[in-house]
Amino acid sequence: MTLPTPSPTPSPTPSPTSPPTILRAAGLTKSYAGADGELPVLGGIDLDIHEGEIVALLGKSGSGKSTLLRCLAGLVPVSSGAVTYRGEELRGANPGTAMVFQTFALLPWLTVQQNVELGLEAKGVDRAARARQAVEAIDLIGLDGFESAYPKELSGGMRQRVGFARALVVEPDVLMMDEPFSALDVLTAENLRGELMELWVSGRFPAKAVVLVTHNIEEAVLMADRVVVLGSRPYGTIKETFEVALERPRDRTAPEFERVVDAVYAVMTGRTAKAAAPAAPPARRTPANTPLPAASVDGMAGLAEIVLQRGRDNSEDLADLADELGLEVDDVLPLVDGLELLGLAEVRDLHLVLTPRGIAFAGADVQESKELFAQGAMEAPLVHLITTTLRRSGGGTQRAGFFRDLLAHHYTSEQLEQQLETATDWGRYAELYGYRADSEQYRLDESAAGERAPR
Repeated sequence: MTLPTPSPTPSPTPSPTSPPTILRAAGLTKSYAGADGELPVLGGIDLDIHEGEIVALLGKSGSGKSTLLRCLAGLVPVSSGAVTYRGEELRGANPGTAMVFQTFALLPWLTVQQNVELGLEAKGVDRAARARQAVEAIDLIGLDGFESAYPKELSGGMRQRVGFARALVVEPDVLMMDEPFSALDVLTAENLRGELMELWVSGRFPAKAVVLVTHNIEEAVLMADRVVVLGSRPYGTIKETFEVALERPRDRTAPEFERVVDAVYAVMTGRTAKAAAPAAPPARRTPANTPLPAASVDGMAGLAEIVLQRGRDNSEDLADLADELGLEVDDVLPLVDGLELLGLAEVRDLHLVLTPRGIAFAGADVQESKELFAQGAMEAPLVHLITTTLRRSGGGTQRAGFFRDLLAHHYTSEQLEQQLETATDWGRYAELYGYRADSEQYRLDESAAGERAPR
């Protein structure tokens, strides 16, 4: 069996014998208003969705995959470029799509059947017809017998089934799914995923195509015919596209499956074979070009300790590590990025390798680990900015609003708050500065002011 390999983007133009194109994004960009102009989220996306395929959008947090999904659904207007549905440019909500969200989004005062009927009612379907169609959808998705139940009577898995039935009952051309299994426990998610794939393979699936947003590499390879990997710097673009030509049902333990997962993982971590010479880091790191990953001190310390205790030569295969810990890619990669930024680890050939400082950090007592962490934290531009500003201010204090104003030129409001939250966590642990939430004020840690300077 020929293994899928990354194909260049944008998606190739279909030949006359290719399945019809339902959705097309051409030169799609999306920006949001910021304090100092437009903040780009997506840049130059070219993507086709064809009949008869499942496409997975995969990427780290902040890569814009959910924004892209909403643009394709017509729920969010594009800034430039176009989204077309069967050749017609979208000017509002896409009439050929239906959405399943991560949260169940059910109306608690309506029964299962009434929730499922909502989309049909919005389309003007008469009461008798929508009742008949809703019952058929409920039966298809395995909810027969629960028609009169209310959402509060259902488990999480059952509630998500209602979400699927509500989306599928309108028989959309394209079913849009935004991390639909991430709020479920592992066994429930696996069961529901399997049942949906059985419907797809059997030809009884009411949609002609599926677009799935996920951060789970195995889920993407398990379900999709095509995996589109988005990058996030400086804004969301398509890094690679993988054609997945594995027969269904797919075996997670098969060597072919594992090789595809490893190939996608390499792209996600930026360590592909063709990228053996990584992009040069910026000449000068700044809070704008070097954002802090959403990585907690405890998470990074725990990961470093695991690599030190269980890894060979103080290194561990990233894919194996995530699998053994039962984590998903979005759980692991921010921690890896954080360890790299702090100079505590490096990624070599898809292995997380502790640096000498990282080895000492992972095996140190609390006080020594703080010292080592502080050395690394001062190499993180935002932590360095906060610390230096406090040292130069007369009273060793500064309001958080000052840093918000600086960051607002480069980040959305949500990204901005994550940057400050991470910087606060890191700076507190390193005893570089403290933070009072009531006054929203940073204060220099006087005891560490001299000894925690950058080295």
